[in-house]
Amino acid sequence: MSSGITLAQAETQLAAYLAAETAVLSGQEYSIADRRLKRADLALIQSGIKLWNERVQALTSAATGRGRSRTISHL
Repeated sequence: MSSGITLAQAETQLAAYLAAETAVLSGQEYSIADRRLKRADLALIQSGIKLWNERVQALTSAATGRGRSRTISHL
């Protein structure tokens, strides 16, 4: 992955989106950069969480020399 984004940057973005989700779920507004997000934007925030989580996983795998990681969910 040659996106020019470091693992630390991806982890920071993921943490920001997770904090935004927590704030929105408790009925608050939240700001990321110049965007104000409200409860109605929960899907957008969750999409950002998915994106940044995937980037963190890819960068972590690349840093450790491991291949693509997989998450298994038990339903």
